[in-house]
Amino acid sequence: MRFLSNTDTQRNEICNAMKPFDPRPLVRHSKPDIAIDSHLPPATASDKIAFAFVKLLRFFADRFFAKRYGHRAVVLETVAAVPGMVGGLWQHLTALRKMRDDDGWIRTLLDEAENERMHLMTFIEIAQPNWFERYLIVAVQLVFYNFYFFLYLLAPRTAHRVVAYFEEEAVYSYTQYLAEVDAGRHDNIPAPQIAIDYWQLPANARLRDVILAVRADEAEHRDVNHFFVSELDSRKAHRPLEGQTAP
Repeated sequence: MRFLSNTDTQRNEICNAMKPFDPRPLVRHSKPDIAIDSHLPPATASDKIAFAFVKLLRFFADRFFAKRYGHRAVVLETVAAVPGMVGGLWQHLTALRKMRDDDGWIRTLLDEAENERMHLMTFIEIAQPNWFERYLIVAVQLVFYNFYFFLYLLAPRTAHRVVAYFEEEAVYSYTQYLAEVDAGRHDNIPAPQIAIDYWQLPANARLRDVILAVRADEAEHRDVNHFFVSELDSRKAHRPLEGQTAP
């Protein structure tokens, strides 16, 4: 039997006191009254490029997943969780470099990334992705992260518009998913515990309640990213010499 020395005891006490992370479960309050059927028509060349790119992604997603909405959510939420983290990183670096406040952009973008990750964790419980889909997630994340990283560096306005249109498509997909559940073509299974804890849903919540909460989140991200584009346009109008540089 090994007895702890005073040094070991002190080390354990220090480690316990440090508490390097908060183990409490995440909590989010959805906005059920947020506008669902909202679309901002592309106006500029940047908007049209972003819109066309998102529609291309939608085309491939529809062909690959068809009406397997749970599996679609698992793969696409992996993609959706990337932009907020990338944008938060660039905003953080920009705020440091320019020695000014970020006006709340960093925490908003990181919250978006964390929220999309929780969507992923929820639908993993619901859809139970197979090994092929897990490998697909790795490949898609590798490609999309690098693409979006340089897109945000070179054209942050387009990057935010891509996310906004991506979220518009997500709202539409979850509306379709909801219709399938209501029609009885998808089982309205009990909500996973992680979803009940995160969105503070009733203990007897079902898949339908989860879809409504996720759809509201996506609609919020849609509006936030469209607003970010407007904010970038406003800043460029006041500081034209800065061009497309991230704020």
